[in-house]
Parts: sequence; C-alpha cells; structure tokens
Amino acid sequence: MLDILLRIRVALLVGICAFGIGCDQEPAPPPDATTVLQAIPAADPANYGHIADMKKWRNPYLIVRADSFALWDSVDSAEIILKPDEVLPALARQPAKNWPYGRVVAAAENTPAGSDQDAVAIRRNKGILGGILEGAHIAVKWVPSA
Repeated sequence: MLDILLRIRVALLVGICAFGIGCDQEPAPPPDATTVLQAIPAADPANYGHIADMKKWRNPYLIVRADSFALWDSVDSAEIILKPDEVLPALARQPAKNWPYGRVVAAAENTPAGSDQDAVAIRRNKGILGGILEGAHIAVKWVPSA
C-alpha cells in the first residue's frame, strides 16, 4: 500500500514540475513580415529582366489602385485588396515557391478611365508602395497596366 502511495506522490510531483516548467516559458512570437521576407534570396535581374509577357511572371504581382493596393492571386484569378500596412504581411504569407526570381515583385498601376483625382491618388499610392517595398529591400519591376 505504501508503495502505491509513494508512486502516486512521485507521479504527481513529476507532473507538477513538468507543468510548471512548461508554463514558465512563453512561446516565441512569430517573426515579423520584414524578417520573413529577408529570408528570401535577393533578386537577380538576370533571372527576370527578360520577361515581357506578365502571364509568365511567377513572383507576387501587385496592383496600385486609387484607394488601395491589390495582390493578384493567380490561383483564383482574383485581386486581394490590401491597405498599406497589409502589403508586407500578405507578401510574407506567400509560399517560397512563389519567389523563384528572388525578392522582387511586379507592380502595375490600375489606370481605368477615371478622374484626374484618381490619377493623382494612384501616383501617390505608387510612391507609398515603392517606399514600403524599398524599406523591406524588395525590388520592384514596374510593368505597364494590363
């Protein structure tokens, strides 16, 4: 009987110690988007500079709009609308296979027949996007609108 009680006490003590050790350690926070993107090799224009037909482009493709940005999702043939602070996290979520040319994105202006105000807003957003990408050391291949 004493042997059983001793085993139960030891098991409880081991469990409490293991639980205490596990609870004292906080999980590491996930890396920020810029850190994730820096793990992608730097872009080499020799790998993508010759691409003229954007249907052959394999890296992420961004669209500058008057009111936002969009990440082209080629799988669903859809635009994922992004705010400025969502651009880098959206790029960081792209799988490694989506970066065959290294750390470079294609970008185009969405230039529908609109007002002069839209044109000014698109130019402003183009500058904002360029700054965001430059700050994260991501090259940009500006392409004509589709």
